[in-house]
Amino acid sequence: MTSNVFKLLDLAGSCAVVVGGAGKIGLPMSEALAEAGAKVYVASRDPARSQARFDAMRAEGLDIETIALDQSSETSVLEVLDTISRKSRVPDILVNSGVERPMKKMMDDTTDNWDRSMDVNARGLFVLCRAFARAMAANGGGSIINVASIYGVAAPDPAIYEGSGLGTEPDYPFLKGGMIMFSKYLAAQFAQSGVRVNCVAPGGLFNNQPEPFLSQYVRRVPMRRMACEDDMKGVALFLASRASAYITGTVIPVDGGWTAI
Repeated sequence: MTSNVFKLLDLAGSCAVVVGGAGKIGLPMSEALAEAGAKVYVASRDPARSQARFDAMRAEGLDIETIALDQSSETSVLEVLDTISRKSRVPDILVNSGVERPMKKMMDDTTDNWDRSMDVNARGLFVLCRAFARAMAANGGGSIINVASIYGVAAPDPAIYEGSGLGTEPDYPFLKGGMIMFSKYLAAQFAQSGVRVNCVAPGGLFNNQPEPFLSQYVRRVPMRRMACEDDMKGVALFLASRASAYITGTVIPVDGGWTAI
């Protein structure tokens, strides 16, 4: 007998941690999980960021709390995991959406900034996934959702940046491509423990970008628009819920068809 699809998507009784949940991608994902009934902890270096949005969500009855986290510090990660486990329960959903982007000078930047990116982003992904996957495995399972990028799947198109003063740093595709393969590795390692690990690969999210970047980007997308916040909500809920119970080790592009052509 099949289950009602709305019950499969119901997250009531779940505990979710969204790292980088105050950012432009993590915030709508945090909202989606809370709307589906999960207790959501938004973990970030600056938990006061987007505080007005979280206050508004709580006023609507959503169960969202913020908590300080330095994802580059294993001590901080383990402390946050322990605090949440004692306060609520062992998290059964982890969204990794936090990223630091120090290489503002692109290919002309310093190796120190490259190292800084690896220290925060690569180490942070490893220590977060290891700690939470082990805790989830010991507790019967869970879902880890790593937020990659279309630039972990395909190279940035230089044409979309012409005349805009914008660009993509060299460490970013390196990290997002590595995130995808690390997620596949984790999916295989923890599958028998009931822990699923998947990636979301968003395209560009509209954020009042300047012209001519906006027009050039949209022309490159088959659906002829950038992503919006609502586009991030459904995929997060799907991968967090029992609706995706037989899905692990995959990458879901949310890009309007960018990676299809």
